[in-house]
Amino acid sequence: MKDHKHIKPHPRHEKDFTGGSALTRSCNYVGTTGESSLDKELLALAEKIAPHDRECLLAEMMITAVRLSRGSATDGDIKMLNRALKEMSHANEVFSGFRKERKVAIFGSARTKPTEPEYVTAVRFAKQMKEEGFMTITGAGPGIMAAGNEGAGREDSFGLNISLPFETSANEFILNDEKLIDFNYFFTRKLSFVKEADAAVAFPGGVGTMDELFEALTLIQTGKATVYPIVLVDAKSGKYWKFWQQFMEEHLMRLNLISRTDFALFKVTDDVQVAVDEILQFYKNFHSYRYVGDKLVLRILNRLTETAVAELNQEFKDIIKDGEIVQCGALEEEYLEEDLNDMPRLLLRHRRRDFGRLRMLIDAINVAETKK
Repeated sequence: MKDHKHIKPHPRHEKDFTGGSALTRSCNYVGTTGESSLDKELLALAEKIAPHDRECLLAEMMITAVRLSRGSATDGDIKMLNRALKEMSHANEVFSGFRKERKVAIFGSARTKPTEPEYVTAVRFAKQMKEEGFMTITGAGPGIMAAGNEGAGREDSFGLNISLPFETSANEFILNDEKLIDFNYFFTRKLSFVKEADAAVAFPGGVGTMDELFEALTLIQTGKATVYPIVLVDAKSGKYWKFWQQFMEEHLMRLNLISRTDFALFKVTDDVQVAVDEILQFYKNFHSYRYVGDKLVLRILNRLTETAVAELNQEFKDIIKDGEIVQCGALEEEYLEEDLNDMPRLLLRHRRRDFGRLRMLIDAINVAETKK
């Protein structure tokens, strides 16, 4: 049994990495095959085999499959979609037993040697995150991926292996482990990285590392994934990420291709302790969020003082669509997440843009005064 005494235990919840709206009891959104009698048969079948409150989603998936089989999709299209769904299903089964555990995804070069300072730094980081109660997710390959699994240890590691003609085996620290998952498609693998992680840390790497980093940044920047910490870590005195940030500032920012507040979505450092603290601080009081209609519900561990809420309203009125931030309890629409019912909430109508500012709001919540 792992000892997670270094961090506060957090309530179990069904994580929705998109922060999407709470499920509705209605099946009105399900759609149709074009045949009402078949629709009724599929819904009845879904009600028979699906757990409570999931029959509508299952019926919708079955209707989509029927439409695919009868539509313009080629055999190749259907084979790809079927394999992708099977990969996603298997990954979900592997992760399902670890929903209560916080996890950090580690990206970086497969070419980094164990003697290089970046490898040693990655081992140190993963080991410290394990001591703080976080499991580690890597791409299961050599280099920085092996360093992450080595630092975390087999028990606290996941490996998301991609099938490539030139990398045929997972690293020794995750090989043959039940938490090693094989993927054929990069897009299903990247989905698992973003979906299952509570933070992402990138060490120096090549095209693959850039791909994984920008995937996470893009999804968060556009609101397609919930905001979480992204830390870019160099070995001591390393300049890889400093030059990367310089490119972002002098080219993308200077040409107005990104916003200044986008820089709040990531942190560059060459200090392992700073990287660890950045992640731990993010979850100091903030727990999670989701949307209920046009309302953003931020779950927190401890209630804020009235003065603290007033200060948040003043500082972040630019991201409030109308009204103000209010402190409240669980909403009726959150009925499926009963394990979170006792947690206080901050409720606002969010503009759903400038997610760098949302990250800044979360940072402010974590340092705000709480009620004794």
